[in-house]
Amino acid sequence: MSSPKDRIGVGIIGCGKISQAYFDGAKTFEVLKILACADLNEATAQAKAEENGCEAMNIAGLLANPAIQLVINLTIPAAHAAVSRDILKAGKHAYCEKPLTVQLEDAQDLLVLAKSKGLLIGCAPDTFFGAGIQTCREIVDSGEVGTITSGTAFMLCAGPESWHPNPGFYYLLGGGPVFDMAPYYLTALVNLIGPIKRVCAMTTKAHESRIASSPEREGEVLPVEVNTHASGTLEFHSGAIITAVFSFDVHAAEHSPIQLYGTQGSIKVPDPNTFGGPVERLIAKDEAREWKEVELTRPYSENTRSIGVADMARAILNKRPHRASGALACHVLEVMHAFDQSSESGRTIEIESQPGRPAALPAGLAQGKLD
Repeated sequence: MSSPKDRIGVGIIGCGKISQAYFDGAKTFEVLKILACADLNEATAQAKAEENGCEAMNIAGLLANPAIQLVINLTIPAAHAAVSRDILKAGKHAYCEKPLTVQLEDAQDLLVLAKSKGLLIGCAPDTFFGAGIQTCREIVDSGEVGTITSGTAFMLCAGPESWHPNPGFYYLLGGGPVFDMAPYYLTALVNLIGPIKRVCAMTTKAHESRIASSPEREGEVLPVEVNTHASGTLEFHSGAIITAVFSFDVHAAEHSPIQLYGTQGSIKVPDPNTFGGPVERLIAKDEAREWKEVELTRPYSENTRSIGVADMARAILNKRPHRASGALACHVLEVMHAFDQSSESGRTIEIESQPGRPAALPAGLAQGKLD
């Protein structure tokens, strides 16, 4: 058992659908001690607190609590900037659900604010810590498939209105397939092959409104304010060229989520919205030239939300860089904005930010450990 000095006191603001995954994931890591949660709906916060053995507080009280050093921001995207700003101004480290903010300028301001206060800011997704993508990272870094020169990334579905209890926000500012799902894919790609240099894209939408069919919203008309299909070409600083398509307008497709093509072989990367596999590899020199499933070489193959928070907590204690960083999330946000910017302007968009690749998880890592 960790001693109190080896643990970070954590608060959660926003007790919606995703919060339980964070509560559950935090139990894997002794470095995290969730002390309190808060929500604009006090009854929702109270229910989560009772379910998870912590204290329900109002937001002001949570931010003033001296035992809480790190706050997880699980509010809706439109509130991310303001809530994270309040967290940092209260002297707490901030970790946010994706996207970091809706507007790029807000994200950049948060990075400046955090640095000025000597605080860390981090952001989901943290699925790239999972066994699947970390195994792919090991393959890439080993040179088994040579230099990655190209690849594809596909997130194709018909949208969330058939199953989500409150799907309307997916079609408003800060929603859509790029802002909702591309963070998983873009973060995974940056982890695997480094930062993105420029984007050339076209975006559109199939419908001006949608009809919800989920039981909670059956028949409700959902205005569509954002583009729901985006197709782009990403050039990475490494020289790799990746074709990426993110869509809520596709009813059926059979593409792999991500494939990477190297000078000596190829990799099928698992769904970056999950933590596990399968991972498949094809080496050009193999006579059979067949895809072969690869054994996962890292832990965390199950849903382990909060792993990015735990890594940030270890970074605070050990004074090292954290992997799911605000700089990485800001880079991904800039790339996401570039899709519509490129489509509207008819030109290629240069990406100004250039974070380093997050450090790979080390070999031989035990469950619950990150160093």
